[in-house]
Amino acid sequence: MNDLTANVGTQECSDSIYFEPLLPWQQTLWSQLTQRVLTQQSLPHALLAAGMQGMGKRAFVWRLVAWLLCRERDTNPLGACGACESCQWLKSGTHPSLQVLPIVSMPINVDSDTLQDKPSSAKDKKSAKTTSSSALKIKVDDIRALQPFIYQGGQGVRICVLDYAEQMTVAAANALLKTLEEPQAQVHLFLISDTPAQLLPTIKSRVQQLALQTIEPAVAIDYVTRALGHTINREAVGKMAIEQLIQLANGAPLAAIALAQASWYGKRSLWLTTWQALRSGKRSSVAASDYWQSQLSIKEFIQLSELMLLDMRRVCLGIGELQKDIKLSVALESYQPTDSGLETFATSLQQTKVALQQNVQEKFAYDKLMQELADL
Repeated sequence: MNDLTANVGTQECSDSIYFEPLLPWQQTLWSQLTQRVLTQQSLPHALLAAGMQGMGKRAFVWRLVAWLLCRERDTNPLGACGACESCQWLKSGTHPSLQVLPIVSMPINVDSDTLQDKPSSAKDKKSAKTTSSSALKIKVDDIRALQPFIYQGGQGVRICVLDYAEQMTVAAANALLKTLEEPQAQVHLFLISDTPAQLLPTIKSRVQQLALQTIEPAVAIDYVTRALGHTINREAVGKMAIEQLIQLANGAPLAAIALAQASWYGKRSLWLTTWQALRSGKRSSVAASDYWQSQLSIKEFIQLSELMLLDMRRVCLGIGELQKDIKLSVALESYQPTDSGLETFATSLQQTKVALQQNVQEKFAYDKLMQELADL
């Protein structure tokens, strides 16, 4: 869902991601891969973990990385032991047999598919902002710098992880092709991508994709229900509410959990009321802006607005809303925005994101969005 579940990607993570329990929908794949290794069968030289955020692909990769490097893996088929010298190196972020691009993707820095170590203080929240796309770029010099590590030989298992692989430049992707075409013994390459369609076809043709995207609905519902049952009001975790969250998250359980816990998710009815009041002239855009600034950050308001626009479009097309709990279709019976109006506001939301990266003041951005919401 892109930015609708972007908060999944803004959580800080620690080295514990290497040793977390296996997610229930990944057990079969885990067993298949680890059994191959334990029976002396080689894994594919290069593996791709691809799909939307919130399905746990990074959690799976980091867990597998730790197990492959673990000195006690033969006696610990369910995961890395956490105690051997290799596991201690991982915990300290100094493992000599692991290279990661971009560096901000090291588990001690950030993870996009887990819900751990959520920031609680204002300082933590500030440090957990979404990593800029420039910091995620993988350039040709980055790939070239991996070559000595890959081709050094005689050093046991060596692993390279390329996170946000779609962020490789064309030159970097072409440089990587040589490595993919010339597999080295005991060297494993893991590519991770949220948008695999952006990967070059030549790259995708030389890697084997991990089967991480298929999650049985019953498994997803059970996992989300268990996770949320301990954190939010029981009335909010009924089966209908859980199914709605999973639908909104496109079937990604971790994204559904993040959505439920997002500060803006409970303000969807309020957003609808504000829009109706603005459109009818019962409330000024300035007053609405002042109020919402006290409720949500501009980034959170944009996420909320994108979700509301998504369902508005569905109703206007006669498909029916995904959010059954706020009666959006009833609110739109007397007035439906035009396609051009919805598109204009969606464009404004995207432009605001860009402006915020250029340090535009939040108040100015809020005031402008409220003026445009009044015209929707």
